[in-house]
Amino acid sequence: MPNDPDLVHLISLTRVPQVGCIHAKILLQHFGTAEAVFKAPVSLLEKLEGIGRIRAQSIRSFRDFSRSEKEIHFLERYRISALTMSDAAYPQRLLLCYDAPVLLYYKGSADLNQPKVISIVGTRRYSEYGKQITEKLIRDITLHRVLVVSGLAFGIDAIAHKTALRQSLQTVGVLAHGLSTLYPPEHTLLSKDMTKQGGLLTEFMSDIKPDKHHFPIRNRIVAGMSDATVVTETGVKGGSMITADLANGYHKEVFTFPGRTTDLKSAGCHWLIRNNQASLISNGQELIKGMGWEEKKTAAKADQQDLFMTLNSHEQRIVNLLKERESMHIEVINAISGFTASEHAAALLSLEMKDIIYSLPGRIYKLKS
Repeated sequence: MPNDPDLVHLISLTRVPQVGCIHAKILLQHFGTAEAVFKAPVSLLEKLEGIGRIRAQSIRSFRDFSRSEKEIHFLERYRISALTMSDAAYPQRLLLCYDAPVLLYYKGSADLNQPKVISIVGTRRYSEYGKQITEKLIRDITLHRVLVVSGLAFGIDAIAHKTALRQSLQTVGVLAHGLSTLYPPEHTLLSKDMTKQGGLLTEFMSDIKPDKHHFPIRNRIVAGMSDATVVTETGVKGGSMITADLANGYHKEVFTFPGRTTDLKSAGCHWLIRNNQASLISNGQELIKGMGWEEKKTAAKADQQDLFMTLNSHEQRIVNLLKERESMHIEVINAISGFTASEHAAALLSLEMKDIIYSLPGRIYKLKS
């Protein structure tokens, strides 16, 4: 439930004309709180890199705080969480993305920071082949308890959400509109099931309606909050290709399934493979292997290390973090640990030398089991 005293100002900051999430992050990093941003003089605001006089004046002239107060009432009434970037429940993987939203609205029960998170995307006009490989992919990864993220659109998105629910996996839909509506309306019942076994996530205020420009914006969250994006079936154009491109830009893993060379519905997948924008997989096991998520039967070795190896405070802190989340990006470890850059680097190197942790592609670290 919303309980941040600065929330009215933070919501308001996201509504200031010409101030996007990147500008908002610059302002918050400099001033500390959204309230302080609104109280700052134009002369100080305009000196910040990327802000300038026009944005500074737009901030100072903003007056509609009452609309933000109404939004908080909406959140409280419908038990929706407002997640700020300093909130532990905020998707930590998103913090590594330069254009992460400073505020997210979330209704659901799933932990958005589970050890394994994948996004599954694809065409709205799927073939029977696309449906089958999407369903089989999720069945293959069920035992690994992966959080499945998609966009709740028609087609592959909906198939991914529904299959995850059937497999008792948690699944989160990222929306291109506010939480006072649901698009497409045909997925209303599906969305209700997802809030019980997953959730709905958006950066848009409650009264924002679906708009074609919102969907590419939404896709960056789908890509950014996941460890990897899987494109099961897509043409050469569309939201799935945008999501794959965003994932690559965020240095995330991208996987895709091949189709027949003559099948236009797989043409986008072939393009990704041909241009080294995605790794080819044919089943869920290959995805799990590609992510380094295989279960290793060497737990006794790790226990012995815990019992007999002496770690300094920095090393122990990193080990404890990896025990909680299984695998973490180097920048997330750095941000949470609070160490200096040199302390952080020394601790990671020492743990690797002691054979306690190892690195995965994309600068992700994991405990050796």
